[in-house]
Amino acid sequence: MSTATAKAYKGVAMEGWIAKWYAANTMKDIPEFQALARRVTADLPSGSAILEVAPGPGYLAVELAKSGTFRVEGLDISQSFVKIARTNAARQGVDVEFRHGNAASMPFDSGIFDRVVCRAAFKNFTEPVRVLTEMHRVLRPGGKAVIADLRRDAPKELIDAHVNGMHLGAINSLFTRWIFRGLVKSACSMQQLREMVSKSGFRKCDIGAQGIGFEVWLEK
Repeated sequence: MSTATAKAYKGVAMEGWIAKWYAANTMKDIPEFQALARRVTADLPSGSAILEVAPGPGYLAVELAKSGTFRVEGLDISQSFVKIARTNAARQGVDVEFRHGNAASMPFDSGIFDRVVCRAAFKNFTEPVRVLTEMHRVLRPGGKAVIADLRRDAPKELIDAHVNGMHLGAINSLFTRWIFRGLVKSACSMQQLREMVSKSGFRKCDIGAQGIGFEVWLEK
């Protein structure tokens, strides 16, 4: 396991009311979580182990657990998110283990997961190459990592359309649109991500643009 030295995330901590606000608003994205869970698990045999890095409220991890007979775990730097995610999993009747920890120094042995997924969090890491290296470390040989996040070159029009599609109230829409525009500035381009991946040990990297973001598939 590596030892992280920097602050794990950019910006303010997702704790307390901020975490609750985020959980309430992203609950509306359940169809997106379900679709991503289907893509992530489509080729996984029963009994496979899946790790979600920075699961937040745990909605995707819950859908991953529902997608088949898998061992699903989540690792988040936010104590509030860990508590919220555990509650959400219990309400859905699925067995997911959520742990508190830093993605740049994961508290897991090497080579124990078949798949690692990270959605909407990669842009927030202060040490993204270390996180990629950790993803590579905890995967078994032949295992895959999936990263879905915003892309730096996402146009304003697509961001506005995305927020409109979330069907939020007027105030939440304005707030969410403002947040998205700020997040895009901290996101990386696909070329920047390729350069980071080249330093992490992954042997395959497939990146595709999807709306305001991109989806990356990496193979160990």
